[in-house]
Amino acid sequence: MKSAITLCQVPEAAAGPFVLRTPLPDAFATAAAIGFDAVELFLPGPDFVSVDEVKSLAERHGLAIAAVGTGAGWLQQGLSLTDSSPEKRDAALDFVLSMVNFGGQLGAPAILGSIQGRKTNGDSLDHLITGLHACSQAAAAFVVPFIYEPLNRYETNLFNRLADAAAFLDANDLKNVVLLADLFHMNI
Repeated sequence: MKSAITLCQVPEAAAGPFVLRTPLPDAFATAAAIGFDAVELFLPGPDFVSVDEVKSLAERHGLAIAAVGTGAGWLQQGLSLTDSSPEKRDAALDFVLSMVNFGGQLGAPAILGSIQGRKTNGDSLDHLITGLHACSQAAAAFVVPFIYEPLNRYETNLFNRLADAAAFLDANDLKNVVLLADLFHMNI
């Protein structure tokens, strides 16, 4: 097993359970000094830092990129893949796909967490399926999986249990989507 720590660069997440919030060069150095094998990048978007700079920092500090987060789309822009507004859903999907592309260039999967949204109407799960299929296909082009993270009941009412999420993925033929079992969410 390899260890990873999240490097958070999203100011709106400052109160969240993220350990390293310093600028990326310092955060990479700290992660390496502590002894982590990899980092998860939680960025405001794909234009925050270049892929080349991330590759350079990772190589300099002997760290892999475990994944990239997509939650800034929710935290900063209020976007959700299950929003009742087609325009907001499209904007959310565009944001997530941009992070899939960013992560893919680093050989890293993207994680769908808070931007998945909530069940607000009868079409919410259909919207989630549509988004997951698009993200799964985009990730497959980089030969990486797409990661779906069931959240706790205070953050979403879509899927809070791994077994339910796994059955949903299987029932909808989402073969390139894997689950992230986050102990923070599983404990609530």
